[in-house]
Amino acid sequence: MIGVYNDSYIISLLPFAIILGFFAFFSLDKLLLTILFFVPVSMELSVFIPNIPVNLSLPTEPFLILATGMFFLKLITEKKFDKKILSHPITITIYIYLTWLMFTAITSEMKMVSFKYLLVRIWFIVSFYLLITQLVVDRSNITKYIWAYTLGLLVAIGYTVFQHAEAGFTQKAANYVMYPIFRDHTSYGAALAMILPAVYVLKQFSKPIFNIRFMYWVVLGILFAALLLSYTRAAWLSLAAIIPIWALIKFKIKMRTILAIIIFLAALITPMYSDIMHNLSKNEEVSSSDFGSHVKSISNISTDASNLERINRWKCALRMFEERPIVGWGPGTYMFLYAPFQHSQDLTIISTNAHDNGNAHSEYLGLLAEAGFMGTATYLAILIATLIIGFRLVNSTKDEFVKQITLFLLLSLITYYLHSFLNNFLDMDKIASLFWGFTAIIVAFDVAEKEKTITDGTI
Repeated sequence: MIGVYNDSYIISLLPFAIILGFFAFFSLDKLLLTILFFVPVSMELSVFIPNIPVNLSLPTEPFLILATGMFFLKLITEKKFDKKILSHPITITIYIYLTWLMFTAITSEMKMVSFKYLLVRIWFIVSFYLLITQLVVDRSNITKYIWAYTLGLLVAIGYTVFQHAEAGFTQKAANYVMYPIFRDHTSYGAALAMILPAVYVLKQFSKPIFNIRFMYWVVLGILFAALLLSYTRAAWLSLAAIIPIWALIKFKIKMRTILAIIIFLAALITPMYSDIMHNLSKNEEVSSSDFGSHVKSISNISTDASNLERINRWKCALRMFEERPIVGWGPGTYMFLYAPFQHSQDLTIISTNAHDNGNAHSEYLGLLAEAGFMGTATYLAILIATLIIGFRLVNSTKDEFVKQITLFLLLSLITYYLHSFLNNFLDMDKIASLFWGFTAIIVAFDVAEKEKTITDGTI
């Protein structure tokens, strides 16, 4: 009534905010699952208010800020959180990563940008890593977590396919038909590639009832078809790459054998490097609606504008790193500062000096430019620790559920580890929710397995 009297209708949101606050404090697990459903369909505030100085994903990021606040409030008031999670090796690598980002934010060329970037990382890690480790203590919540995200993603797929159908399912239209839900087809493809192995492994443990198994196959078919229609070459490659990795694990091929094969292939390919580069430069297949040509265009580094622009961004990142190798230019600043580092011979028809057309197109090189050598090193430490601990768990556990879920979540993460050589999306809730969440489940399993072995007296 007060709001209406003063023509200020924003006050009508206050009761909802109060209800949400109680919901977050007393049912944080349900809030997390609600967030996960909305993540794939969230839209950035800039879609509604262009040129806004502070951008947020709606409705998820306000919820994430609330969840982060509730986490620290409950930590202070209840003073209980699993200390084994807080002292886990992967968690320690995350501490080091965040500490270095904080230091480079202080030395940043654009401090406001860097501290906003850091805050986003913090509420992503608190919500999708620390809180998820507690959510999945109840194993049934793993299924709820993956399905909450998948159901939201199916809504995004429905919107995208409808828009794509109206445009004739062309490759050109595939670049933008998922907007404004996803920024572009590359982040959309990355999300699809990450969720596919996770949904597949849930099918393995679903009830042997025809309707349930049929539903899983339908969902997997939709996800796979959506991935094909996304025309995201990096996502296709990353998903294809995990098949031989799965085979190596399935047939229990020893690490020394794998290393011997890698060394042999490297010795075989190195003398032919010049010939390979010469052949790549002669490849003139460009991105197109023809799937065969689109796949062949992956290696076109002579005429494909997308590939050439990616190389241009990489070169800029390396030049920025060469100028500031220790602390970089500041987290989140690449897109604002890379323009002067472009050389005329590297420019393409899609090059720009504005900060409205993407970033470094590499998680690794982007961090190298923004946070120096240690930025990339600390990020790599998280990945390496996750792989070592995850594969050790797969090989040591006698619990088939833990073994298979861990294996397929590792494969899901590997799709992004590979994809992030060509793109970087950890600043997006749609990818961060899977990246940190899957890592959290592996950590929770690892802690539970160690507690089990101690209880059983085997250690």
